[in-house]
Amino acid sequence: MERSSSASSLMASSNVTNKTDPRSLNSRVFIGNLNTLLVTKADVEAIFAKYGKVLGCSVHKGYAFVQYANERNARAAVTGEDGRMIVGQVLGEDSGF
Repeated sequence: MERSSSASSLMASSNVTNKTDPRSLNSRVFIGNLNTLLVTKADVEAIFAKYGKVLGCSVHKGYAFVQYANERNARAAVTGEDGRMIVGQVLGEDSGF
């Protein structure tokens, strides 16, 4: 029996986005103007995973945070997704730099 290499990618990220760890602030992305009535944590993770491993994702009413392992991934996500329309709303991101 072969073990699927995609099994690890199906694991959900943590709900922790390290807001109290100053070393991780530059690898954390704020996603604003998010329709959280229609967009789930899994949706956010799927959108932002293409920029690097998502260590944490926390979704709140109208916004979310995504925690990456490094600043390079966070910057790529901000550049790639800022202004993207999801379920009729234009996202706004900021990485806290």
